[in-house]
Amino acid sequence: MPTSRLPKPTGARVLDANALGDHLDRLLRAALAMCGSRADAEDLVQEVCLRVLTKPRVVRGSDLAYLHGVLRNTFITNYQTRARRKTMPVEPESLRHVPAGAWGDPEVETLAREVHRAIADLPPHYRDAVVAVDVLGLAYSEAAVALDVPDGTVMSRLYRGRSAVAARVGADELVAA
Repeated sequence: MPTSRLPKPTGARVLDANALGDHLDRLLRAALAMCGSRADAEDLVQEVCLRVLTKPRVVRGSDLAYLHGVLRNTFITNYQTRARRKTMPVEPESLRHVPAGAWGDPEVETLAREVHRAIADLPPHYRDAVVAVDVLGLAYSEAAVALDVPDGTVMSRLYRGRSAVAARVGADELVAA
C-alpha cells in the first residue's frame, strides 16, 4: 500500500521510538532542504533523534508530521543561536594573514576593563539585564524569562544600566536612544 494511503493515526499516543528509523530518510531530505549542507543536515537529524528519544513524546496525528515539527523548531533554534554568535569562518591557510585586531591594543583593553568594572558595579537588577542582553546576547524575551520579569522591565533596566555604564566610562552620547 503506498505511503500516502496509509491510515492516519488519530488521538494522543506515545511516539514509537522503534519506528523512528522508518522516517530517517525523509527527515534527512527535509534537513538537506533546510540546511543546504549534508553534514549540517546529518547533525540536525541526529539532534532531532536525540531530543525525541530522551523522553516519551505524546503525538497527535502522524509521527512524520510531529518529527517534521521538531526538525523545523530545532533548525530555527540552531539558526538563531548561530545568528547571535556572528562567527566568521576562517580558512586554515589564511590564518597567517589575519590581522591582530583591536584585542592587542592596550587602549581597547583598558576601556574593556573599565566597562566590565562599570557593569560589575551596577545595582544587581540593572547588572543582570545588561549581562543577559549585552554580554550573553539573549533576546529581550529570553532575558525576561531568565530574570522572571516582564519584557518591558528588561528594556527599562537595560536602558538605565547602559546609561550608567556609559556615564561611568565617559561615553554618554552612545546611549541617546
